[in-house]
Amino acid sequence: MALAAVGLLIGRIVSALESEASLIGGVRDELNQLKLEFASMRSFLEDADKTTVQTEGGKTWVANVRDLAYEVEDIIDEYMYYMNKQKVHGKFTRFLRQIVYAPKNLWVRHRIATKLQKINSMIKAIPERSRRYGVDGVGEASSSSSSSSQDHQRRLPNLSESSLFFKDDDLVGIEDGKKQLLDWLTDKKESQRTVISVVGMGGSGKTTLVAQAYNSQIVKRQFDCYAWITVSQTYVVNDLLRSMIKEFYGGAKEAIPMDLSSMSYRELIQMITDFLRLKRYVIVFDDVWSSNLWRDIHVSLLDEGLGRLKRYVIVFDDVWSSNLWRDIHVSLLDEGLGSRVILTTRNEEIASSSFGVKSYVHYIKLLGVSDAWNLFCMKAFSSNPNRCCPQHLKTLAQDLVAKCKGLPLAIVALGGVMPSKYLELEWRKIYNSLSWELSNNPGLEVVKTILLLSFNDLPYRLKCCFLYCCLFPEDYKIKRKRLIRLWMAEGFVEKVRGRTPEEVAESYLMELICRSMLQVVMRNELGRPKNCKMHDLMRELAISTSETEKFCVVYDGREANDEEGSVTNRRMSIQSIGRELQPWNWKGMLKLRTLLVFVVGEIALPLELRLLRVLDLENAWIEVLPEELADLFNLRYLNLRGSRVKELPKSIGRLCNLNTLDITDSKIEVLPAGITELRNLRHLKMYHFDYELLDDFQFVRGTTTPSNICKLKNMQVLAGVEAQADLMKRIKNMTQLKRIGITKVREVDEEDLCTAIQNMSLLHRLSVKVIDEDEYLRMDALSSTPPRHLKVLILAGKLEKVPCWFHSLQNLTFLSLRWSRLTEDPIPYIQALPNLGRLHLFNAYEGGGQLCFSEGFHKLRKLELCNFPQLNEIVIERGVMPGLQEFSIRKCMQLKILPHGIEYLEDLQGLFLTFVTNELIECIRGEGSKDHQKVRHIPSIHHWRQTPVELKYELLSRSTDRLLQHIRQGVLPLSTYNISAGNPTAPTSGPKLRR
Repeated sequence: MALAAVGLLIGRIVSALESEASLIGGVRDELNQLKLEFASMRSFLEDADKTTVQTEGGKTWVANVRDLAYEVEDIIDEYMYYMNKQKVHGKFTRFLRQIVYAPKNLWVRHRIATKLQKINSMIKAIPERSRRYGVDGVGEASSSSSSSSQDHQRRLPNLSESSLFFKDDDLVGIEDGKKQLLDWLTDKKESQRTVISVVGMGGSGKTTLVAQAYNSQIVKRQFDCYAWITVSQTYVVNDLLRSMIKEFYGGAKEAIPMDLSSMSYRELIQMITDFLRLKRYVIVFDDVWSSNLWRDIHVSLLDEGLGRLKRYVIVFDDVWSSNLWRDIHVSLLDEGLGSRVILTTRNEEIASSSFGVKSYVHYIKLLGVSDAWNLFCMKAFSSNPNRCCPQHLKTLAQDLVAKCKGLPLAIVALGGVMPSKYLELEWRKIYNSLSWELSNNPGLEVVKTILLLSFNDLPYRLKCCFLYCCLFPEDYKIKRKRLIRLWMAEGFVEKVRGRTPEEVAESYLMELICRSMLQVVMRNELGRPKNCKMHDLMRELAISTSETEKFCVVYDGREANDEEGSVTNRRMSIQSIGRELQPWNWKGMLKLRTLLVFVVGEIALPLELRLLRVLDLENAWIEVLPEELADLFNLRYLNLRGSRVKELPKSIGRLCNLNTLDITDSKIEVLPAGITELRNLRHLKMYHFDYELLDDFQFVRGTTTPSNICKLKNMQVLAGVEAQADLMKRIKNMTQLKRIGITKVREVDEEDLCTAIQNMSLLHRLSVKVIDEDEYLRMDALSSTPPRHLKVLILAGKLEKVPCWFHSLQNLTFLSLRWSRLTEDPIPYIQALPNLGRLHLFNAYEGGGQLCFSEGFHKLRKLELCNFPQLNEIVIERGVMPGLQEFSIRKCMQLKILPHGIEYLEDLQGLFLTFVTNELIECIRGEGSKDHQKVRHIPSIHHWRQTPVELKYELLSRSTDRLLQHIRQGVLPLSTYNISAGNPTAPTSGPKLRR
């Protein structure tokens, strides 16, 4: 972590010193000296980050560098703030101010120079002080930490090896996984070599599960010899080979050679080769971190000894690199004898690799509520009769188990430290200080250690990205795009030639997800993550690490942080308004660079937070922004989504560095003219959704903007702009746009609109809505080749016919036609689109009573049909929409029968029926209903109906077992449903329905 907290800051300072030299004239010598010092520090810390700093001297050295870097950042930002105030005025005003304030300018420069000279002296004193007290900075710490790390690693194997000796009675919730692995291992029909990957986050029980299959007599009977080898991060290859020999010889009850310690690498290889010749074997390589492992030992797995004419199972536990298979598979020839290779890994990308052979992936699912509780009671109350929890502790115990979120390692460790606690007060103390307990309670050290393995293996930029996620509240669903833009504003995203910052940041997010550091809560129709969250224990660990490194601070109603931490922390998340956070008591927080607010209730912003880079006030109860907001020259990100703010300051154009402005669902109806001065603006989102008018044409509105907003050439996203005559003529020049959403379009705008769209070759998402429901949306002027990257198309307005260019939308994944009221069936025009995953048709067709899906839609996952006034029959031919998972029918009041062919939709997981006829519902309600057999394969059927007083919901499906099976297999996310005592209720992610 030495570099993660400091390295990016130093890099930012060096960049600022290089790019702003003209602005900071007068102190150039001091700054140049600082630049050289910090560049050297950054290189040194990069080396230190490869190992964890363990010595107190090393930690102090890093802390000193961090504090100095913060001081320099403060000096530069404050000076830039002052100089920026001089720049924002007109030429004549600036001339007068230069004359009037010239003495003050000289005084400011002198003060800055004095501070920088002091900083330079302090930097030089660090190594001198280290030598005086016998500490050679991080360099020596790195060496000792390497040794310490090795010692720590040697203690870890006991965790995985102990899995080999667990009794079946001590294990909970692995029965299905064990059966699946055994089926794959012993499948006699599959004679080719097969790779089996077991993937899950650290502590989820991957090793325990594999060990249970490895120890099974069913497997033992099919192989001749076995070895379980634990591999540390800093292994020595000869030691590994010696361990293999000891395991093999010991298992065969043969005398272990006495002179192993003196044998050379070649002699060890030869001994293993001779022993394994003509034997079937199982080898477990536990906790593999390096892709170099098999480059070192694969020569011992010769064709004649391990690969040729042998049937084998090899288990690689906790694989961290996708290069492993590339390096080893040449030594494991496939002779059609049914050999198996098992990998366990935290990295989903490794698990999903094809390996060039037949492969299976088993995703470890965290324990359910019942299994988690049983496991905890087994450990915490082992001495009690029937392992029962005392009644006075039950509520707290259940809350503690809930904190573990089904992570077996955490449940076992937490259960292990609780038997000595008898008082409710002691239990509550541990619950309230779990992040502290993770770092300081010896009984929980194993949990911290396992989770830290994943964190320490991250590149330094990803460490910052991961820690940043703890700023969001517990169980918060973090939107992918919001997180990406925040990372960009923070400066975490490196510049990569040929790729946009958004693309690079998204690759960071996917890396964290693949490494099981973040959990996907919701995916789109093609499996791309939409929302993610942190596991509670990962978040506690991130909070603890962040506070230690002064990376960020979280106010969530717990005990207030120390004053020093509040002063030096650069980022703060307010999740609870306590006495210490009243507006008059913001002292020590004036150097904040990031402020996120997640509280429900009024909160007043202090005016002195003038160095902010990020201000996120989503859903905050704030009505008026202070005029001083325009002084935040450093601001990169401003999120007012869902807030009560009614207008932006007229001087907002002074926010010269602003990248993202989100006013979606705020009270802002008109943007000030100054918005056009934000030359660095990349994302502008300004839709307004009225959920009381969900089924009304005016459900979505835009925002009025100045027509010359088109001069902002860095804009990537322009969502929710109202069409105006001047704007529609100028918008064709915004060729850099990747997303655009326009409302209040008129027929006369057709030619300008289509010309603009044609020019936007990078466009990924297009949304167009006409001014009212009787206005025609004319898009025929668009040529037969619309933007080839277009993935999302939303058209709201009356169409005379289906646009002729629909057939060319080869990359389209989502199509929504609203209020189109076509007289011709649109289905034949879109059924062949190869990548269409989601289709919404809302009052899109009124030309007949039948809608026929006769072919195509091979990748369609979600289908919604809404407000078809004449629709009385839906026909689905066999083989159409083979992968459909969600089917929604809403407000189709002439439809009284079930869609013909719904029984062919074998992958259908949810049928959603909203405001439909009683006849349709009665034909599927109950096992004796007319069409029950046609829908019995669907895990869940949901029905909403409106009564005079309220909205009623019922679950029509009787396939509860099928639903739970889908959830266990990961086909359906557990978070989608509320499940109590085995009975699913209304989906938590269902449609937003209002009376």
